[in-house]
Amino acid sequence: MKKLLATTLLLSGLLLSAFAPMTRAETAGDDPAAVMEIDTIVKAFQAAIIARDRAALEAMFLPADNSWLTVASERIKLKPGQPRVRPSTYRQFAEFVGASKLPIEERFHNVRIHSNGSIGTVYFDFEFAEDGKVTNRGAESWHMVKTESGWKISSMVFSLG
Repeated sequence: MKKLLATTLLLSGLLLSAFAPMTRAETAGDDPAAVMEIDTIVKAFQAAIIARDRAALEAMFLPADNSWLTVASERIKLKPGQPRVRPSTYRQFAEFVGASKLPIEERFHNVRIHSNGSIGTVYFDFEFAEDGKVTNRGAESWHMVKTESGWKISSMVFSLG
């Protein structure tokens, strides 16, 4: 029994160490200062939604050459002819936030940020709440670029459901 336990522990350790270099490689190029700066933008994005601050949201995006996509998950039953992938813009979202009569909030979970100091990615799970009730949830991903005036979101894609 002791020999079986020792063998199991040894094999487990070898298996884990085999995957360790892959994990280090994923984060080896990250710029810690850039990751912290992008995390500040993530928090400001959430605060702007709560404050219904259209201008603050718009200031976080590149003014042109960006994309915004909504992707309905397989769990969502679509109406006939309704596309699963729908393009939109950050301006439409900022307008919705600014015009909201109810309290709104987007809650982020499992936030992962990677950056080399010039570009970055943010990936997280989210829940969007209106008047305290979750109206949709999914995963969201941002591409970030560092401009002369700081970090900006260059594209965003998120799933519903």
